[in-house]
Amino acid sequence: MKLFEKLKQGLARTHGKLVHELKRIVTGSPRLDPQSLAELEAVLLGADFGAAATAQIVAAVKKAYETQGSARLDVAAVAQAEIEKCFPSITPPLFKAQPGPTVVSVVGVNGSGKTTTAAKLAYLVKSEGNTALLAACDTFRAAAIEQLKLWGQRVGVDVIAGAYGADPAAIAHDAVTAAQTRGVDYVFIDTAGRLHTKHNLMQELQKIHRVVARRLPGAPHEVLLVLDAVTGMNALNQAREFHKAVSLTGLVVTKLDGSSKAGMVVAIHKELGVPVKFVGVGEGPEDLQPFDPKQFARALFES
Repeated sequence: MKLFEKLKQGLARTHGKLVHELKRIVTGSPRLDPQSLAELEAVLLGADFGAAATAQIVAAVKKAYETQGSARLDVAAVAQAEIEKCFPSITPPLFKAQPGPTVVSVVGVNGSGKTTTAAKLAYLVKSEGNTALLAACDTFRAAAIEQLKLWGQRVGVDVIAGAYGADPAAIAHDAVTAAQTRGVDYVFIDTAGRLHTKHNLMQELQKIHRVVARRLPGAPHEVLLVLDAVTGMNALNQAREFHKAVSLTGLVVTKLDGSSKAGMVVAIHKELGVPVKFVGVGEGPEDLQPFDPKQFARALFES
């Protein structure tokens, strides 16, 4: 299946709801009156586009109506164009240190999909001709190490692990050392899930990054926050707090195929300016895709 088709399939729930509501608003009123604009605003906010992006789209629709009239107005096309404008034209790719290894810290709250994301990222770089290691730094959650080892077998990538209760920073240090010794291109650190409101857990994450930086100056080169699309705008609070604590370099939005609130991708990027680097639209290793704003906007609004 082509990447766009997979993305469109993954965004089907958000797309179906949006397009249905937009058509209802446009056909229900021959003129774009204040009530229609209010309904449009409610639909966009309901899909979690956030206040700023919603205001931008409504203003653009109003302007298009004033210049083109209702007969030529295509609300979905206007919204699609505005969503594209919310993102840079080119999404920065996953950083690659020269010389390697490149260290990528994968962070987020419990249940967001960090472990599977770390493995899928390893699969992705491997498919591009690179080598990778996975570091099992979630030493607290029951079966977390086994889960990562199973994914490592599935994608053909070695896992550096310790015992449950071991110091996560020590395991991250060992993983970077192993990558340096073996000449590996990428190390993906699977950190423990932590609530963004827990100060002590954020300090532990900072410790992992300090220890890694002492072993390899400049590391971690990427700090990717994994967000579950199903949580909608709750993810914005997570992103704010993680960004304060560890200076995020990118976002990975998972479970878009299970959400009708994919607009949160736009809202979070618009507020924080952190690039959305990858989106997850399925459970397979190949279902983590580099984020393409143009294809994302098309998949949301194109009939």
